Amino acid sequence: MIEYKKVTAELLETALKLRREMLGIIYGKDESEFEGEFTRLSAEYFTNGDQTTILACDGDKPVGCATICYITLMPTNDHPAGKRAHIMNVYTNASYRRQGIARKMVTTLLDEAKTRGVTYVSLDATENGRPLYTTLGFKENEENMGINLP
Repeated sequence: MIEYKKVTAELLETALKLRREMLGIIYGKDESEFEGEFTRLSAEYFTNGDQTTILACDGDKPVGCATICYITLMPTNDHPAGKRAHIMNVYTNASYRRQGIARKMVTTLLDEAKTRGVTYVSLDATENGRPLYTTLGFKENEENMGINLP
């Protein structure tokens, strides 16, 4: 049976390892390439950032993770409290996919966001993740433009 846990200091190393695994798969790199400064900064954000990360565990084995980062912006007409969030790093180990694990992690994070007064949640979806997010009510939009700064 899968158990869902919020990442605390005791689970930090487990969350970091699972994140490196996920990034290695997504970017086609060895997960060791995400060690060092990258892992240090990630650990700092897990510890000090305004976020919640959920781990899905099969016994002692971590099999999935998902993070929501909270952002407060200047209020707008559509978002008068200025409270927004971004979901990222949704990952389920290949042998555990199609069992509702990612859905449970994301809905848990969405429920928490509602209790915090968040009025808009964004995410970046892979092709594999898009169908799940669509069934949860996410819509593709052209609201945003971005620029990478050097």
